[in-house]
Amino acid sequence: MNFKPPEARSASSTATLYGSGGSTVTAEKALSFISKGWREVRSSADADLQLLKNRANSFKNLADRELENFLNSASKSPFSVPSITASATLNPAPHAEIDFVRKLQPKLSEIRRAYSSPDFKFYPRPQIKVNLSSIRNAIVAEVGEDEEDEVEDESDRFTNSSTTTRVRFKERAREEGQFGEFWEPIKTIKSRLRELENKSSSEILEGIKNSEFVEKVKSSLKAICKDPYESKEVPPLDVPELLACLVRQSSPLLDQFGINKVESLCSKRKNQLLLRSLPAGESSMIESENINDELDIRLASVVQSTGHCYEGGFWSGLWSDFGKHDVSDKKRHVAIVTTASLPWMTGTAVNPLFRAAYLAKSAQQDVTLLVPWLCKSDQELVYPNNLTFSSPEEQESYIRSWLEERVGFKADFNISFYPGKFSKARRSIIPAGDTSQFISSKDADIAILEEPEHLNWYHHGKRWTDKFNHVVGVVHTNYLEYIKREKNGALQAFLVKHINNWVVKAYCHKVLRLSAATQDLPKSVICNVHGVNPKFLRIGEKVAAEKERGEQTFSKGAYFLGKMVWAKGYKELIDLLSKHKKDLDGFNLDVYGNGEDAHEVQSTAKRLNLSLNFMKGRDHADDSLQGYKIFINPSVSDVLCTATAEALAMGKFVVCADHPSNDFFREFPNCLTYKTPEDFVAKVKEAMAKEPEPLTPEQRYNLSWEAATQRFMEYSDLDKILSNSGVGRRFGRRNSSLTKSASMPNLNELVDGGLAFAHYCLTGNEFLRLCTGATPGTRDYDKQHCKDLRLLPPHVENPIYGW
Repeated sequence: MNFKPPEARSASSTATLYGSGGSTVTAEKALSFISKGWREVRSSADADLQLLKNRANSFKNLADRELENFLNSASKSPFSVPSITASATLNPAPHAEIDFVRKLQPKLSEIRRAYSSPDFKFYPRPQIKVNLSSIRNAIVAEVGEDEEDEVEDESDRFTNSSTTTRVRFKERAREEGQFGEFWEPIKTIKSRLRELENKSSSEILEGIKNSEFVEKVKSSLKAICKDPYESKEVPPLDVPELLACLVRQSSPLLDQFGINKVESLCSKRKNQLLLRSLPAGESSMIESENINDELDIRLASVVQSTGHCYEGGFWSGLWSDFGKHDVSDKKRHVAIVTTASLPWMTGTAVNPLFRAAYLAKSAQQDVTLLVPWLCKSDQELVYPNNLTFSSPEEQESYIRSWLEERVGFKADFNISFYPGKFSKARRSIIPAGDTSQFISSKDADIAILEEPEHLNWYHHGKRWTDKFNHVVGVVHTNYLEYIKREKNGALQAFLVKHINNWVVKAYCHKVLRLSAATQDLPKSVICNVHGVNPKFLRIGEKVAAEKERGEQTFSKGAYFLGKMVWAKGYKELIDLLSKHKKDLDGFNLDVYGNGEDAHEVQSTAKRLNLSLNFMKGRDHADDSLQGYKIFINPSVSDVLCTATAEALAMGKFVVCADHPSNDFFREFPNCLTYKTPEDFVAKVKEAMAKEPEPLTPEQRYNLSWEAATQRFMEYSDLDKILSNSGVGRRFGRRNSSLTKSASMPNLNELVDGGLAFAHYCLTGNEFLRLCTGATPGTRDYDKQHCKDLRLLPPHVENPIYGW
């Protein structure tokens, strides 16, 4: 029942009809606006079509003119086309072709006339019509949808209005049959908007939070950020660990003052703390990998548990090299950089060459040997027997033939050259320019710096530890011992000692000292990583076989072999023989060697009337030296005398000083060491009266390059690095979290970076370089090096803009 009074009902119906009429007027205005816009679009399209037609007509007229000119020229002369080649002049076009053009002319004329006819339509004009009445009817029907129920309730009382509404509903039904499928999405959107208007802002936000889409996004983000090897709760560092960390981080400063490294203070409970900080199931992996520094791993695990990730600091970003070798490659690359090259028969030329051959022999890594290239004027000063090379290829061929003759196999490694200059004052080769640039970034993986202090005294270029993933230095020479023998030697040795500490700490990750005779450098361990030429081992086997057959193996007495400079043991040798000339009556010593001090050494021996026979230097494996039974080596300046190892390999007696440089040889029974001059006499007499013992297989192996390479891999950490490259691919992030790399900021790395930056700035000043004894012109290579090595000039390779 309807309880409204008649007046109210009448007013309500009137208002309803009035609102419907207002909606109709609004729809008509909208249609008028749409029609006006459509007319503008159509007029613009007509203008564009007319412009296209005009351009087509102009193109048609131009084509007509060109065609008419062509036909007229063809009809005037059969040879109207000029010849452009000699062959065309000698062989004019046949008349058949011109007849073809004449026959074609009437047909082309007909085409032209038909094309130029006003009845010809270039393209039909498109007829675009839009039925706006259908759109209007649909909009009107949509506007009246809301009033449908109310109008039906009043249809019995107001006949006129109900008749109008029924007509409109019929029209709407017809339109829905025509456009229903197109208007269905709009209806859905409108209904959703109505629902949204009825909700408050808090209800809308709550609905968004609980929506299925937001839940899926949350779960996806959790899956991305989740660490599959997330560790358990890690206990914080206690006071002993914090104190040990402080001492460890302060070691760079203590090293600069000559204070030995302080050992860790947290030795107690280190295993328990380490295992507690690792995820379940990972402790066995740690135990099997023989971790040497539990404190660093403990610190890394604590930092990792906080979610902190260290990207590197100021110094690492300063020299960052984005072209570093990708350690995920199957094969690693080793670059060996040395300070000398054959045919200069010195330890830094021979030993790195054998190291490269035996590292490449395993075929587990690619190897490149980088040696200095000297201009011809320097070659004449350095290389023996006036041997010179006109090109790097010629010298490389000499090096390979010399090596293969001694190792007995073809060594598969690369040989590259960097510019170098010979310093007469230092009697050594100084690199010219940035040596690191001669190893490409894609091969910059592992670097072995033979004599790292020597290579980096005046190094002005990229930092080795930033370009390479791992840098190992091998110390060959006891420079402090040589410098002390010079004028103002004590002061010079003091300065050189700290400079060596500086450059080694800034440019190396690990340093191997061949013996304790060398300077105690940062990051260093002592290990003999040199072997002997296989040729000497074969000679020793031959001597042992002759002894078994009862044959006489040695027919000569004692000899000494070495470069004839005072620092190579000649001073000690002359002092010993002059003091005990009577005790060694009848003892003759043959001396083989060449050098700068040869004349002075020989004149001194002659003045003291010593029984020394001087001869020219020669290869230690020469047949003339195999008959000697005793090798005398009184030198205390050597780090590890290669000649001593070679003499032991050949089965000879060796009489040498009780010195750290000879510690490795003490285990051999044929090595006789002395502490005093009197002891020297006794050892010489003992060697003259006895026969040397044959080497056992184990002793022979310890002298070989196979054993030396194995020791090198172990003490330089290369075995771990090469094995971890495969482990890293299997374990992914879990293994990286336990390394001592960039998992946390490190004061050591900060100090090293600062030292490298300061060294780079100082070595860039030519005046400071000359004041510290650098060879002039070694900051960059010169024009002759550019010509020999086919290099770009330094100002083109490394341009400087501005100051």
